[in-house]
Amino acid sequence: MNKSKNFSGQPIIKQVLNFILPNDVYRTAKKHHSDRYTKKFNTYEHLVTMIFTVISGCSSLREVSSIMLACEGKINHLGLKDFPKRSTLSDANKRRSAAVFADIYHLLYKRYHRFLSDSRTCEPAVKDLKIVDSSTITLFSDILKGVGRNPINGKKKGGIKMHTMINAMEDVPCLIKFSSAATHDHTFLKDLELKKGSYVVFDKGYVDYQQYQKWILDDIYFVTRQKDNARYTSLEEFDIPNTIDDAVLKDEKIELLDKNGEAFSLRRIAFWHDKHRKVYEFITNNYELPADKIAEIYKNRWQIETMFKRLKQNFPLKYFLGDNQNAIEIQIWVSLIIQLIMLVIQRKAERKWAYSNMMSVIRYHLMTYIDLFKFLKNPEAKWEEITTKNIGQLSLFDP
Repeated sequence: MNKSKNFSGQPIIKQVLNFILPNDVYRTAKKHHSDRYTKKFNTYEHLVTMIFTVISGCSSLREVSSIMLACEGKINHLGLKDFPKRSTLSDANKRRSAAVFADIYHLLYKRYHRFLSDSRTCEPAVKDLKIVDSSTITLFSDILKGVGRNPINGKKKGGIKMHTMINAMEDVPCLIKFSSAATHDHTFLKDLELKKGSYVVFDKGYVDYQQYQKWILDDIYFVTRQKDNARYTSLEEFDIPNTIDDAVLKDEKIELLDKNGEAFSLRRIAFWHDKHRKVYEFITNNYELPADKIAEIYKNRWQIETMFKRLKQNFPLKYFLGDNQNAIEIQIWVSLIIQLIMLVIQRKAERKWAYSNMMSVIRYHLMTYIDLFKFLKNPEAKWEEITTKNIGQLSLFDP
């Protein structure tokens, strides 16, 4: 009989859930009164069901209830007393506030962010660098206002915009805010909580001259790209030392005017990108760092694009288990929770795994009783044992 040496007394999904302390969930539920008047399907059971939904990639309420019904005899591992019915899950997604799941995410972030920082694979251009960007998730019904004009034929789709800030050393969101897709990006800048001397980088969609002036006074450094139609006056051109990258074409001090006509100054750097055959113009309020270092800081901005790509590729954010904003936000928060936990598992594994490959293994073996970390350490162990086994004993009729 071929016995597995990676057997575990708990299925993989339970080993994933072990990263979430039930007491944290209960305390959060008590804080938000999310279990008030609830006889069945409390906050913890709701969270576990949504985690199962997100990891397994279910796209409908019927699919969730049918798959979980097929796991009879195993739900005790998940802390569930009953199978959630379609109506129960639908009502919970509509009634229970998404703020509960947001707080659970932030609790997990506080617990694991130092580990993610210590196990990082690359160093950012500067310490304490924050990256800001947004990503729009298209909705099938016009729940939230979409961007652009109404089409001539058909109905315009809605969209939810996820404004996000990440720490470059952690690779997971530390601040998130949701809005309709039509909301302009720059409104998110006033919600940022930045320390004196810290750095923040974002693209040119976040133009806000008043916020720039506030950061100048608060000694908070920012790096962004200059808009193509920006009007400015050159005040002083700085010498470019020989030690600076040859791609730096110009380093100067410029003057701009805000909407009230008040003048303020910034540093402008023109940088030639040889691969794209294009000149990039960066603006910043930092005059101390070398010009090529400013360009390197902006290059780190791509890290948040990778995070969004990882989130959308590995978790079902095309189909939602509800047609209301609260249900949509709950599913996004649970996806962020799972992304964080999976990143911790990836960093803890004693073997280098691609995130999507690791997710595929976990997704297809959610209810399999194998030791997750033992398997991730050496998944080919059983195959190596079979292929290297001494087959001399099978030569029964050899002379």
